[in-house]
Amino acid sequence: MFYHSKRLQFEAKPSAPDPHYARKLQELVGGAFGEMTVTMQYLFQGWNCRMEGKYKDLILDIATEEIGHVEMISTMIARLLEGAPSEVTAKAVENDPVLAAVIGGMDPQQAIVAGGGPLLADSNGYPWNGRYIVASGNLLADFRANVAAEAQGRLQTARLYHMSDDPGVRAMLKFNLARDTAHQNMWLAAIEQLKEEGLEGTVAPNDLFDEEETEHAGTLWNLSEGQESADGPWARGLAPDGAHQMGYLEHPEPLGGPAAAPKPNPLLYATSPANLNLIDRAIDKLT
Repeated sequence: MFYHSKRLQFEAKPSAPDPHYARKLQELVGGAFGEMTVTMQYLFQGWNCRMEGKYKDLILDIATEEIGHVEMISTMIARLLEGAPSEVTAKAVENDPVLAAVIGGMDPQQAIVAGGGPLLADSNGYPWNGRYIVASGNLLADFRANVAAEAQGRLQTARLYHMSDDPGVRAMLKFNLARDTAHQNMWLAAIEQLKEEGLEGTVAPNDLFDEEETEHAGTLWNLSEGQESADGPWARGLAPDGAHQMGYLEHPEPLGGPAAAPKPNPLLYATSPANLNLIDRAIDKLT
């Protein structure tokens, strides 16, 4: 069960309408690393989690908070669009020829499709896609994906923060930045807890080491010009998983044969009478 409060988690009031910034803010709603992505990612991770207890509860706590972030940013977009595009845009164009030249930078779908409201799309108008989410059923793999999603989302929020001088917009984004910080730390702490409790190791999943080619499990292949990559700790010493030795292969050689495709199948080339005859003969052999 979900319960909706009419109050926002944090205030979302711009000082003035700004339809151009509203389009930019769409990235935090429907972009690949926007709030809808983390909302659905965490919800499906929680629903997929077979282990009752603190991990599932953590996932669903954060997932439900993210629903509120979608509403908060969507509300900000709607308020930035208030009076746009007609009154605000016309006045801005009248006083700024440069703005008039770039007025096409608005997202017309916000006016045409959403009636002056937010869209479930990114800043280019591309619709949000369920394929953005990661919900594998493996907690370590999922929590690592969550750290990356929060990091990318926080990066984009920070960039958008510096693209606005509006005190109301900045206040909301400062709150979002803080929550992204908190969530990154929570997922990182959860990863360490999985390791401490022996539920997972460093590599996900950690139960297939006996199946893999161990001689290839620690070596960095030098496959780009230069040898500077050999200077890092990833090229020597014990691997972070404690089970493999890191190494550096300066001149790697292919281990497989030629990348040759199979001979053409006549059934795929029925473009001439001759090819049709080939197909007939092939069918005769089969029958």
